[in-house]
Amino acid sequence: MKQTGIIRKMRSVQGKPVTYELPLGDELFPVQKALGKILSLKYLGKIHCIRCGRKTRKSFNQGYCYPCFQNAPENSECIIKPELCRAHEGEARDMEWARGHCLQEHVVYLAISSGVKVGVTRKSQVPTRWIDQGAHQALQLARTPNRYTAGLIEVELKQHENDRTDWRKMLKNEYPDDVDLREVKKELVAKLPKELSQYVVKDTRRTAIEFPVLEYPTKVKSVGFDKEAEIAGKLLGIKGQYLIFEGDRVINMRKHQGYEVEAEL
Repeated sequence: MKQTGIIRKMRSVQGKPVTYELPLGDELFPVQKALGKILSLKYLGKIHCIRCGRKTRKSFNQGYCYPCFQNAPENSECIIKPELCRAHEGEARDMEWARGHCLQEHVVYLAISSGVKVGVTRKSQVPTRWIDQGAHQALQLARTPNRYTAGLIEVELKQHENDRTDWRKMLKNEYPDDVDLREVKKELVAKLPKELSQYVVKDTRRTAIEFPVLEYPTKVKSVGFDKEAEIAGKLLGIKGQYLIFEGDRVINMRKHQGYEVEAEL
């Protein structure tokens, strides 16, 4: 099976395990069917901005040309730091975009990937966001009416818990298995100021996530199309937005959004 197209981030569906497909242009490549088989990804030498479509010599921030990296609402400061969002005050690079992304219900969550972390995502992105981060389990801590308020809660909580994932440990499947997220939530909620604790949800259900991995790498060797025109070998797993190949090689597919490739199974 052979398919050519421009990479977009892998689509995932929660299940036991998670099911993945790789968008290549307008078609979906059944990447999960390659598990245990030889998969070849050939870079065809072209990069297209995933927002405006123009060709670019270099990709910025996971798929954008430089002008879109500088000006597109998807690359606003509040994407990384929700507490800087000003859409609730009527200020944004694009208010129409902000109404569909920033002025929507958001979830502040706890997840275990390489360790316990706190994060923020739109409610509509649960559990996709957790899957993309390679989390083994997660639970909701609070729900807010907009991104800004969720960011305020995250700022308070990350004084006590990490807000980042160690991607190498995540890919090696190294994480604490003796942590009860419900207890962590209880401890963190007690530290929130009154004006923010009103958004805490009583829901303590944990979402468990199982990834389609045959074998985890013992060491992690990151590979990419900027240095290798073809990445091929037996596919041993998919976790987060990474493909895991034999020889401890991993490639972040989301990082390569916009790259035109030929995939062959």
